Amino acid sequence: MPRHSETKYRAVTAFQRRLNAVMRRLPGHTLLETTGRTSGLARRTPVGGRRVGDSFWLVSEFGERSQYVRNIKADPRVRVRLHGRWYTGTAHLLPDDDPVARLRTLPRMNSLAVRVVGAALLTVRVDLDR
Repeated sequence: MPRHSETKYRAVTAFQRRLNAVMRRLPGHTLLETTGRTSGLARRTPVGGRRVGDSFWLVSEFGERSQYVRNIKADPRVRVRLHGRWYTGTAHLLPDDDPVARLRTLPRMNSLAVRVVGAALLTVRVDLDR
């Protein structure tokens, strides 16, 4: 990874770590809960995305470098909190999907933030259990 990209990654993740600690506590914010690949503990990450039918779509701004994506690779069973309600599901990483086109279908503010800070975009689909 080029030096500029690495610096950007470190700065953004340091900022997100602090912001996410606050966002996780907001009752209406969407959360993705994965299982830590090393610890086995629940890891909750605020995300932006949209539910379409029985699927929840989001785009990871750092692709496979994102910790929640690494956790999904180890265990794709996840939970998503939408509008204060938890749903279980199975996450799928979609490297062949066009993440820029996908962002156009997701909430604007989150999509803008992902485009601005993102380096290696990756689409993620969560198939929600019924």
